[in-house]
Amino acid sequence: MTVKSEAVLLAHQDRFGQPGKLFRAPARVNLIGEHTDYTGGLVMPMAIDFHTVAVIGPRHDDRMMFYSENYKEETVVEKNDLKLGRRGHWSDYPAGVAWSLQMECIEFGGFNMTLAGDVPLGAGLSSSASVEVAVAMAIQDFAGTTLPLEKVATLCRRAENEYVGAKSGIMDQFVVAGAVARRAMMLDTRSLKFDLLPLPDDVRVVIANSMVKHAVATGEYGNRRDEVEAGQQVLQRERGIELLRDATVADLEACREKMSAESFARCRHILTENARVLKAREALLAGDMKRFGALMVEAHASFRDDFAASCPEVDLLVEFALCQPGCSGARITGGGFGGCTVNVVSESKTEAFVAALRREYAQAMGIDADCFVCEPADGALALAQEGGTA
Repeated sequence: MTVKSEAVLLAHQDRFGQPGKLFRAPARVNLIGEHTDYTGGLVMPMAIDFHTVAVIGPRHDDRMMFYSENYKEETVVEKNDLKLGRRGHWSDYPAGVAWSLQMECIEFGGFNMTLAGDVPLGAGLSSSASVEVAVAMAIQDFAGTTLPLEKVATLCRRAENEYVGAKSGIMDQFVVAGAVARRAMMLDTRSLKFDLLPLPDDVRVVIANSMVKHAVATGEYGNRRDEVEAGQQVLQRERGIELLRDATVADLEACREKMSAESFARCRHILTENARVLKAREALLAGDMKRFGALMVEAHASFRDDFAASCPEVDLLVEFALCQPGCSGARITGGGFGGCTVNVVSESKTEAFVAALRREYAQAMGIDADCFVCEPADGALALAQEGGTA
């Protein structure tokens, strides 16, 4: 579906009998730098033109009424019940943001909220962060406060980590809130300092959805993070290193016998991935997309082999993509275990690339892959400043 702001505003008014105010937050794709953000590492995402919209209006009690256009479902959360925690329901995401804002002593009354979005679920494009940031923008405005980028991202991450129970880093929420159109963002997730980097005008980013869904709040994603944290703890104990991003491969090798083989491999992926992000920045600044693409290919191999978080369908998509004319790089993006690939393709070859990739994947797997041609889009803060809340 495509989110039509006017239609969602009208639907909100019809359902709740009063107008509301609308806020938008995009999805994101990560060009390179996977599973590095929860150890203070480096990432290079960009926002893309899928959105979640949140329409908010006042109530005369302390209830929070959430209605999802996607699920066609309404749910009520009492403000005093937020401390009870998650229910294993889609409403945990908006309720978690409300809880996180309460934890920050931001006061607000009861409200009605309508949510709608066109971000593919379980595809690794950060549908959860898109919901969280849209809701945060709506509630903070409703509360009469304005929060800076770092605070919006931090509060939304807390909602996902502590309320929803997903062990994500801060990359998703930060870029969804703070991205700038026509730029990729290289973010240092420890300092939250970032560079905005141009993509060449003759290059397009193509997202190919394997149609294999993942869920980050359960299962293997959490296991991988546990393995990383176990390795990081060994480095802290043996080498006095606070965060994995401060270690070298030599440090890791020195501690190899002190940690599991799985922790060693996961940590090696992250250390080498941080180095690849820095090299990718240099390649973009030099306009060297051949080098940038080669780093993407290296990143996919590391994610597949050391992090063990790819899957056969995604690996085939990458293999098919790299055989197509005009494709300089391809890799998995997102948490892993399914989801999407991100591909860098010359503009003149994009249409043929998409057709060939879909055809070959369908022949091999019997699956029709959704493909999207994207450009870097604005984040929620820029959308609000440009009148995106009307």
